[in-house]
Amino acid sequence: MSRAQTRGSRQGRAGIRDVAAAAGVSITTVSDALNGKGRLPDATRRHVREVAERLGYRPSAAARTLRTGKSGLIGLTVTTYGDEPFTFTEFAYFAEMARAATSAALDRGYALVILPATSRHSSVDVWSNVALDGTVVVDPSDHDPVVSELIRHGLPVVSDGRPAGSLPVTAWVDNDHEAAVLGILDHFAAAGARRIGLLTGTTTDTYTRLSTQAYLRWCQRIGQDPVYESYPAHDPCAGAVAADRLLARPDRPDAVYGLFDPNGTDLLAAARRYGLRVPDDLLLVCCSESMVYATTEPPITTLSLKPRRIGTAVVQLLIDAIEGVDAGRRVEQVIPTELIVRTSSQRRPHRTTVSPPRTPGPG
Repeated sequence: MSRAQTRGSRQGRAGIRDVAAAAGVSITTVSDALNGKGRLPDATRRHVREVAERLGYRPSAAARTLRTGKSGLIGLTVTTYGDEPFTFTEFAYFAEMARAATSAALDRGYALVILPATSRHSSVDVWSNVALDGTVVVDPSDHDPVVSELIRHGLPVVSDGRPAGSLPVTAWVDNDHEAAVLGILDHFAAAGARRIGLLTGTTTDTYTRLSTQAYLRWCQRIGQDPVYESYPAHDPCAGAVAADRLLARPDRPDAVYGLFDPNGTDLLAAARRYGLRVPDDLLLVCCSESMVYATTEPPITTLSLKPRRIGTAVVQLLIDAIEGVDAGRRVEQVIPTELIVRTSSQRRPHRTTVSPPRTPGPG
């Protein structure tokens, strides 16, 4: 064991000098290798990281702050859903996205600070009092005051969701929501649906707006009158009421796509109240990452927006912006969706019972 390794293990915490000595490189090379900077050969970068891991080296947050003027903290918040408190991590999409974002941040030497969404104005006040290097904002609305205030303070902002209008975010990551909705509508039509409905929201984020517009354009193209109900997406009780309204309409749909996580169970419960069988009388799809839909009766088809990929991507883009990678260039990234087909959207074929031929009896 080298002197550096012995000293690191004896004193409990290795320093950057110990890593440099054990790896046989300079302190500058260690810093560049661990921070993803400099023009180092991949083999050198891997070697330094392996040595640092073996010695248990962790960069000092205080030293980095003094050296770079950065805190090593990045933020994550949701600003879209009204002025009432909204614990967004209770929903499967946000929980998975936040977990992936946390891991991606730690891999780059940053910590993620998650603030449950409150009113827009109090969010501005809270974020201005936290020493952040940058922020991820989920589903910002038109002219979002939180985003505008963060940018005014000089913080890079990356959006999970395509920002509307001219909101000046540094970068954004999103899905192709129009293509996803059209794929679901085609899936319904192939299963025999003739009047397809939509359960949507009243918010102005691009996910809701683009998905709803895609549905309305599809209705216009095929000559179907739109059949939809909308409600405030942050209010789960309102979702159940809207599902009931949709299935109580005189022009009741024979297939429904729900944009939000609880819509699958809301629609399934409403169908039972009205004596509708799923999938025989009503086909269902909802957008959700929850595995509960694999075990409902019947299992419900879901659209996955791939939140883990999105969480990793937004953090990588944010840290690149903080560290000056691709400075001045707005980056836009589209993540593909996945339709997980289950029983609720597959109409069973009608069975024809054929009696076996009768054996002639004795005459």
